[in-house]
Amino acid sequence: MDIRGTARKGIKTKDLVKKLKPGEIAVINHLDLDQVAAESLIKANVKMVVNAASSISGRYPNLGPSILAKAGIPLLDRVGEAFFTNLPEVTEVEIKGERIYQDHQLLGEGVILTPEGVEQATEQAKKNLNHELDKFIQNTLEYALIEKDLVLGGLSLPPISTALAKKQVLVVVRGQNYRDDLKIILSYIREVRPVLIGVDGGADALLEFGLRPHLIIGDMDSVSDQALRSGAELIVHAYQDGHAPGLKRIQELNLRAHTFPAPGTSEDLALILAYEKGADLIVAVGTHSNMIDFLEKGRKGMASTFLVRLKVGSILVDARGVSRLYHSRVKVEQIFLICLAAFIPLILVLSSNKFLWDWLRLLWLKLRFSLKI
Repeated sequence: MDIRGTARKGIKTKDLVKKLKPGEIAVINHLDLDQVAAESLIKANVKMVVNAASSISGRYPNLGPSILAKAGIPLLDRVGEAFFTNLPEVTEVEIKGERIYQDHQLLGEGVILTPEGVEQATEQAKKNLNHELDKFIQNTLEYALIEKDLVLGGLSLPPISTALAKKQVLVVVRGQNYRDDLKIILSYIREVRPVLIGVDGGADALLEFGLRPHLIIGDMDSVSDQALRSGAELIVHAYQDGHAPGLKRIQELNLRAHTFPAPGTSEDLALILAYEKGADLIVAVGTHSNMIDFLEKGRKGMASTFLVRLKVGSILVDARGVSRLYHSRVKVEQIFLICLAAFIPLILVLSSNKFLWDWLRLLWLKLRFSLKI
């Protein structure tokens, strides 16, 4: 394998994909490459991915490497921290086999992850899952005691102007299969017109479908300026001491925002906010709700999510994966019935109009004569 091109690196994959140009080589430092990151790299139309870290560490069966392999994008793995640190943000490189050169000078080398290698590593990771699950459960129980204020009413809710009481609320997170799930529920959105809450990049997910979010909540690290300027009411997720790093970006854009000091994830806060403000129903798309989801986000437990879902479960409808459950297809029988229904009025009109009936008979005779039948 011999690949030449522009290499562009980024500390966070989700930020890098916004800068990548088609045909470039993406240089990342992403331990256990997850599905969403892999799909975003494919969407960026990269030529190759170079990972300084291990794309499959063996802790759990992450899906990112297999998704890249299926897309035919080469993955050079475990190139090392030194290579990543020393590489300029944008530079021209040549990759020969498993080695990276610049002007014939060796910059680093790694291991090409072949589809077979990815499959073997994934199978091995599945065997380690029970050990990882044990640690995950312990962490979840430990932090459940610390984060219990999420469900015991110990939080100070922001004074938002968007009305949620007695309304249906759609919470969108840019998680696994969010596009497919949003497509399936578009008819629900158009008919019911729920209040739309975008969690960080979930606001951009709504904009992709021509939908304007009413509320945006999150750390504000993965949402676009366009979404922030869309007119939505903004809520910055803050630490429990009130410090909100995301507020600086809002101020730089000359926008206003509430802060919401609380433990847990931003999507937890979105669900709690909708519940506490009196929503009748909460529909969630793209949310994270299992161990693999949280490990892919770099979290070692899911105490807050476990607690929040205990509280809001009675009015929560999780639409994640609904696209895998149902695919709308037009059947031949339905087309036949539609055509039949369209012909019935025509037949009735013809039967009551002698002139039209005689004209059709004349047309038929002419057609038979022309075709000699």
